[in-house]
Amino acid sequence: MMIQNSPALVPLLLLAAAISIPVLAIKKTSVAYLVAAAASFCSVTISAYNMFHVWKSGPLTYHFGGWIPPIGIEYVLDSLSAFVALVVNVVAFIVLCHAGGLKGREIPGKSVPYYSLVLLFLCGANGIIMTGDLFNLYVFLEIFALAGYGLIGIGEKQAPVAAFRYLIMGTVGASFYLLGLGFLYIVTGSLNMADVRNILPLVQGNPAIAAALSLMVIGMGIKMAIFPLHGWLPDAYTYAPSTTSALVAPIGTKVAAYVIIRLLFFVFDVKFVSHTLPITDLIGWLAAIGILFGSVMAMAQNEMKRMLAYSSVAQIGYIGLGIGLANPLGYIGAVLHILNHAFMKGALFLVAANLRKNAGHSDISKLDASYRKKLPWSMAAFTLAALSMIGLPPTAGFFSKWYLALGAIDKGNWVFLGVILLSSLLNAVYFFRILEKVYLAPPPVQGPEEALSPKEKKGPIAEEEYSLMIPAVVLSFSLLLLGLWNANIVKGIIQRIIPLGM
Repeated sequence: MMIQNSPALVPLLLLAAAISIPVLAIKKTSVAYLVAAAASFCSVTISAYNMFHVWKSGPLTYHFGGWIPPIGIEYVLDSLSAFVALVVNVVAFIVLCHAGGLKGREIPGKSVPYYSLVLLFLCGANGIIMTGDLFNLYVFLEIFALAGYGLIGIGEKQAPVAAFRYLIMGTVGASFYLLGLGFLYIVTGSLNMADVRNILPLVQGNPAIAAALSLMVIGMGIKMAIFPLHGWLPDAYTYAPSTTSALVAPIGTKVAAYVIIRLLFFVFDVKFVSHTLPITDLIGWLAAIGILFGSVMAMAQNEMKRMLAYSSVAQIGYIGLGIGLANPLGYIGAVLHILNHAFMKGALFLVAANLRKNAGHSDISKLDASYRKKLPWSMAAFTLAALSMIGLPPTAGFFSKWYLALGAIDKGNWVFLGVILLSSLLNAVYFFRILEKVYLAPPPVQGPEEALSPKEKKGPIAEEEYSLMIPAVVLSFSLLLLGLWNANIVKGIIQRIIPLGM
């Protein structure tokens, strides 16, 4: 019975926990964090169980209310959805462990609504990943987005403006998706993904299908922040609370990327898409431009969170590049980069949070050699994650770029291959300038007492608490394990569900 219901357990558990937090935390607000952490841990456990079952026995399905699709709503866990759900929940739990160490410093008096929104955000993410119904996906997309707006708006003084910009862009994206879904429903008469896939070959010449495909992909492209639809992302990641940045950056855009992969390769089908519109080619070229644009903009930033935000635009481009290649190697690279970037960017944003907590800033220009002694573990975590972002073996980032490069060679697209290689050099430039300041520059000369800030007069900045240090270290050092195990991940999980027609 448990295994039959397991596809629906995680979204329902997270929704129930989110609703219960305001009630349970009436007398003691610290209960909010405990409930969120417990619900997240249970989500990881269930997701791991689901992944193991799918790997061993095949896909899982659940029909709400016993209604058989296409009439009823179906949840489907195959190798792809179970894998992405596990990645999302593992990263979210590690980030929440870090949030416990911050003890609500960035959200004073707001922990109850904040952690309710965190769980609603994760509920929406898991629902999007697991649903097999296109309209149910829209419902979870709205839950996911509304929670994200709130999580970002709780941050710094500029955060409400960034959240409002995200809200406007996100609403446009959701409207595009819904309008496209309306066109698709008019033609096919179904909202079930598997049923729509079976019907589409019968209505291939209908122009409404091309309109539906275009609108849905544009809508999700805004959510994914693929160039040039990324305008909401830099401010949102920069001004959000540290926990929000470390949560939304690894999860938010990756869930949208998953939806685009699901739509293009599993609902509309690769050959059908190529005959209807050259949309994968367009995604690939926009992604290539976005990789270079994001990398160049990251080089120009002095605020670490903003640098990481523009870096995310570039890294999202790698996923888009894999989608645009539309071949097995490109698909493997795109899915693998969803995993790798979630861990890489989560680790980097946690290090930025540690800098803000311990040094009072995350300004790159203020870094110097003293930080390698003040924050040795955080800087070690940053270094390893940065090397993975650049793509040095044996870190995980190397292998997703390797598959993307092989996909570009297989497709004969030498421009994409050149973009991958050039972007790695650009990544090295903006990450090595930080590493140079911390590890290679001479120690700063101690100035006169009156020249020091009040925080500096108290002595060296203490190393962060274990609750802040360990999550960043776990995420970054996991990149070595993911790199060493990449063949097992690719052969055991990703290759099991390469789309038909590739």
